[in-house]
Amino acid sequence: MSVLENKVALITGGSRGIGRAIASALADAGAHIVFTYKSASAAADETVKTVQKKGRKALAVQSDAKSFDEANKVVDGALKEFQRLDILVNNAGITKDTLLMRMSEQDWDDVIDTNLKSAFNFSKAVCRQMMSQREGVIVNISSIAGVIGNPGQTNYAAAKAGMIGMTKTLAKELASRNIRVNAVAPGFVDTEMTEKLTAQQKEALLGLVPLKRTAKPEEIASVVVFLASPASGYMTGQVLCVDGGLVM
Repeated sequence: MSVLENKVALITGGSRGIGRAIASALADAGAHIVFTYKSASAAADETVKTVQKKGRKALAVQSDAKSFDEANKVVDGALKEFQRLDILVNNAGITKDTLLMRMSEQDWDDVIDTNLKSAFNFSKAVCRQMMSQREGVIVNISSIAGVIGNPGQTNYAAAKAGMIGMTKTLAKELASRNIRVNAVAPGFVDTEMTEKLTAQQKEALLGLVPLKRTAKPEEIASVVVFLASPASGYMTGQVLCVDGGLVM
């Protein structure tokens, strides 16, 4: 039997990149998948097909992760479909990079709301169900930017650092109900976000990484599966850096 056989996982921002890799990996481990996407309907369809090919159920929901009301509707819909929720992965995220002196208030608000408030929205929305089940797992996708900072990403680093504080606090609040909360802090990953970098920027970044390469989305996803599975049953409130040795 697979380690997550017939568990139900909800992933925010699951249509592409790390989110799709997480959906695929959790399905490989036996879970049925509910995921949100904002606008990329064709990419969402691909994720659905990927999960279904593995013999698991998939439900894609178009939703704005910034909206508290929409988060509740997504969770209600997932419960109507599956009657339970075992795993939440707060993955939705965007970047709007620039130096603080040039950053607009809108750029700040959009990144904080999409990356951090969305984690509040969905964690609060799933809490009651997980508490009534007396079990559950929440995995927050943070970033090394939230651990060590990164010039030009004040908004992003603040949001990802906020997720780390949220992870540790929620872990303390929910431990008595057998709900574990951990975070993954990826380094540089091959996604659409890193594709925007110039060759020079990529070379400079890789010079900082002891393993001298970027991560594949699947390498982040495998750590999420570990944190969602009984293999990490005695871990909560932890932040795992998956970064090729950049932060050590």
